[in-house]
Amino acid sequence: MFSNISWGEMVILLVAALVILGPERLPGAIRWTTQSLRKVRDYASGATQQLQQELGPEFEDLRKPLADLNELRQMSPRQMVTKHLLNGDDSVFRDFEKAIPDRQDLLGTGSGMPDYPMPKPEKPLEHNERPPIDTDAT
Repeated sequence: MFSNISWGEMVILLVAALVILGPERLPGAIRWTTQSLRKVRDYASGATQQLQQELGPEFEDLRKPLADLNELRQMSPRQMVTKHLLNGDDSVFRDFEKAIPDRQDLLGTGSGMPDYPMPKPEKPLEHNERPPIDTDAT
């Protein structure tokens, strides 16, 4: 439940609670909070068990598509294609990655590709000078 709160944040919350509530009321507040969280968790698990008992085998029919949907939400596009279209065989992607050089090689800073000179920047136009017109491009 509190998996996204770090230890440092927990210490800050504890110090803030100590300042706000004081040392005499803090233990009671912590006890009340833990009991409330435990009750909520028990209610949720009890509701799940009650629903499972009332629906019986139909509960599994309902739970299975939801689990599949949750699995799809956690997959990347590459994992989806690999699993559903390629039956788990990702050799196509591996061969494709081997065929394309690294981006650094394309930029000429890695090994394997020659270094291409960068084009020299043209001088800026003078005041009232018109840019050249390329008749092939127009």
